[in-house]
Amino acid sequence: MDDKLKIPTELPRDFIPTPPEGLSAEEATRRAEAGLDNHAKTDPGKSVGQILASNIFTLFNLLNVVLALCLVLVGSYRNMLFMGVVLSNVLIGTVQELRAKRTLEKLRLLHAPTTNVLRGGEEQSIPSEALVQGDIVILRDGDQVPADAIVTGGTGAANESLLTGESDAVQKKQGDWLMSGSYITEGRFTAQLVHVGEHSYAARLTKSAREVKRPKSALMTDLNKLIRLVSMILVPLGVMLFIKQYFIAHDALNIAVPSTVAAMIGMIPEGLILLTSVALAAGVVKLGRRNTLVQELYGIETLARADVLCLDKTGTITKGTMQVEALEALDASESDLQRELARFLGAFDGKSGTLNALREAVQPADNIAVAVLPFSSARKKSAASFPDGTTLIYGAPAFVLGDRYTGKLRAHAEEKAAQGMRVTILARAKGVIDGDTLPEITELLGLILMTDALRDNAADTLRYFREQGVTVKVISGDDPRTVSAIAKRVQLTGADDWVDATTLTDEAALDAAAERYTVFGRVTPAQKRMLVDALKRAGHSVAMTGDGVNDIPALKAADCSIAMAGGSDAARHAAQLTLLDSDFASMPLVVAEGRRVINNIERAASMFLVKTLYSFLLSVLLLFLPLSYPFQPIQLTLVNALTIGTPSFFLALEPNSERIRGKFLETVLLRAVPGAVAVALCATIAMALSHFGMHEPTCSTLATLTAGGVGLMVLARVCYPFTKLRAAVLALMTLGFILAPAVLGELFFLNVRTMGAAAWGVLAALLVLAWLAMTLVTRLMSRHFDHSAQAAA
Repeated sequence: MDDKLKIPTELPRDFIPTPPEGLSAEEATRRAEAGLDNHAKTDPGKSVGQILASNIFTLFNLLNVVLALCLVLVGSYRNMLFMGVVLSNVLIGTVQELRAKRTLEKLRLLHAPTTNVLRGGEEQSIPSEALVQGDIVILRDGDQVPADAIVTGGTGAANESLLTGESDAVQKKQGDWLMSGSYITEGRFTAQLVHVGEHSYAARLTKSAREVKRPKSALMTDLNKLIRLVSMILVPLGVMLFIKQYFIAHDALNIAVPSTVAAMIGMIPEGLILLTSVALAAGVVKLGRRNTLVQELYGIETLARADVLCLDKTGTITKGTMQVEALEALDASESDLQRELARFLGAFDGKSGTLNALREAVQPADNIAVAVLPFSSARKKSAASFPDGTTLIYGAPAFVLGDRYTGKLRAHAEEKAAQGMRVTILARAKGVIDGDTLPEITELLGLILMTDALRDNAADTLRYFREQGVTVKVISGDDPRTVSAIAKRVQLTGADDWVDATTLTDEAALDAAAERYTVFGRVTPAQKRMLVDALKRAGHSVAMTGDGVNDIPALKAADCSIAMAGGSDAARHAAQLTLLDSDFASMPLVVAEGRRVINNIERAASMFLVKTLYSFLLSVLLLFLPLSYPFQPIQLTLVNALTIGTPSFFLALEPNSERIRGKFLETVLLRAVPGAVAVALCATIAMALSHFGMHEPTCSTLATLTAGGVGLMVLARVCYPFTKLRAAVLALMTLGFILAPAVLGELFFLNVRTMGAAAWGVLAALLVLAWLAMTLVTRLMSRHFDHSAQAAA
């Protein structure tokens, strides 16, 4: 490994310990001015210049400019109108990307990570980037380590999976390194920052590789396939078409060039890529206004495609605010139970829902513990040893008592859990904690019963997902009976189907359980990820919500990850989407926005590809037929503006929460190919009439009007089922296509005023033929896709 990427193991020679009270404000300022702050270069997204460049300097824009220059050389200026569309595309795309950039920057600034630091003996919370080398920071359960640091006090564990890929937490004590990018899973530390900013291990590692690779966007994968295919055939086909018309058919240069340009323009789907970018960028802006930070653009798409949603009970179904319902003494009196619980609480200064609820019920005592075993989601218990030689152990009964958890005690605890209560136990032991080893229990002091308040809108949110065909699975570290009881209270389908994850001892059992059960209790962090992987192996698209450190492995494994802003910094960093108000009720809005984006892009893509496909088909046909290309560039500009460009932008931004079905490319082709075949067939017939005495300009007019009519038929199919907006768009585009040739026929080289009755009759026949061709091709393709799907199954 490159030395620059090695994990630091030794302190630098110039290391100077910072006093326990931390740096003074003046010294921190001096170090920041000297460049010793914790600011590391991160990916800020595209700059304004890069956004402009990415919208201006594209392959398709270059082709358009070259084609426009060809028209200039032959004096065909009217046919250059398509450049107005190109400039509009550039302007619209740039404005939308700039809006999305500003929205993301504001949200990231408002929700930048902070760290607790000692300055002049006082604890302060400051932005992590404002830390400096030598600062003494305070790190608790759930905090992410902001820079490479040496532990100066405290014990616990850190998970370094974001750096090393190893999910097991590593125990840490005084003198050990805490690596930037790792996160605290248990305990409390004070630590001195050693390597900060660009010199930290995480920053150096980020330069060389990305640890987490998200699933690829199905949408962009399919679109890129289309772009590559079009790019490969566009120029060669255009050159061959020009050679055929100019050198073989002996068309004049001022005819051969515009017709070749028209064919190539028709094959360029420049608006499709723009529309996709605009729709996704608009989605980012819209979700930002609804307190959702989109950290990865295609997280919108992957959530919209999810058919399984995995969530934790706490913070989603419930508010995450625990309260003590009762203290039930066992081997001790109630006063003894309260006194020992107060002594136990005095040994911990961390913050968690459980500890906060216990402190509300019992005032912590002032005492000093000689040893502490912090709580972890893996062991599900914590302990504290005191100078009198006793140890208090607190946690889930099954984990505290082990084989002793039997008989009436277990039955009583399970009864309370079935009522939706969280059951914990406090026990006393003789002896002192030795590492992770606890002394033998001598007394069961009592049970502590707690409840978690339900979110007001949890039932409505879960009902929404059920109605949308999304299966919800609750994955929790709590007793499965407790989780099941709470799930019943919010009317979750399948709430009675629960399993204790401690019984799932191998991958095969876990794979079977992933499909069968709805509620999973006693789940370890490793099992959460294994459950997500099992669901993905079964062919599901999985979304995962989480807010805690123990959710991070599963968040990274899911197709789409959603974090709650009220959770740990590390969870937010691992997620694609962050709910800034930590409200699970926002999820339907996010799903609806994703579906709007994907469904509307599918609709619009169908219209764009009709033009690309019929331009390709006509170009190939006319290489072998003694016919001229039927369209002028300005005629295609009219057809495209009224049947593709204008309606697509209206339709791409309308509400559309239909469930996404089928594959993107298949759906688009099923809508586009029939229209393309119809246009190619009818335009070829129209141009063939020039050999039977009809003037070629009239033939071109018939081909153009037929292409427009087919475009409106495709638009009608795309708009079905009709809404007021869709009906209005179709009506306005139809009206525009009637008025434009009638009023501006000469501008668009359309001879509608001189067409006789025979020509109008031919137009009517061509439109009927086009409709029949579309219907036949649609049926054939539907049958083909159905057979393909059955064969794949």
